[in-house]
Amino acid sequence: MDLQYPVGKFSWTRSGDGLLATEAERQEWLDEIAETPTRLWAAVTGLTDAQLDTPYRPGGWTVRQVVHHFADSHLNAYTRFRLALTENVPTIKPYDEKSWANLSDARTAPVDISLTLLETLHQRWILLLRSLQPQDFARKLNHPELGPVTLEKYLAMYAWHGKHHVAHITNLRQRSGWKVASA
Repeated sequence: MDLQYPVGKFSWTRSGDGLLATEAERQEWLDEIAETPTRLWAAVTGLTDAQLDTPYRPGGWTVRQVVHHFADSHLNAYTRFRLALTENVPTIKPYDEKSWANLSDARTAPVDISLTLLETLHQRWILLLRSLQPQDFARKLNHPELGPVTLEKYLAMYAWHGKHHVAHITNLRQRSGWKVASA
């Protein structure tokens, strides 16, 4: 099992501009994003502080850092979607996710803070995403590291992103034999 990429690396095999996915694929990605907070809550429910402070793989982030990374990453993604919907191919500002994950709050804050943030953020994000017309997903943003990216591809990336990090936690739980603690 690949501990770093338990669901595989993100892959976008389509080429060209415009809409390349089917409506069914976009709906599947929307559903994945909508379900991410529930899946993340379930993945960490009952974990002790010691378990939350365990890296999901050697040299990897702790479970706590992964949870806080979700909030950081998805806040940025939500903002980037809004920029792409209101500006003409905006250049977005990347951030150093590894440095953010090493800030004190990401290493020590209770995970409930980011879980609640992610839950409410996704409620708002999904309202926006489900209101879009198919042609809106052809809009682009310019990512300094990736180049021009359609919102359709970005949607697929964030559907993958949620599954990717939830799998880090659920796979660690399974490998470690951690059971949900009694309430």
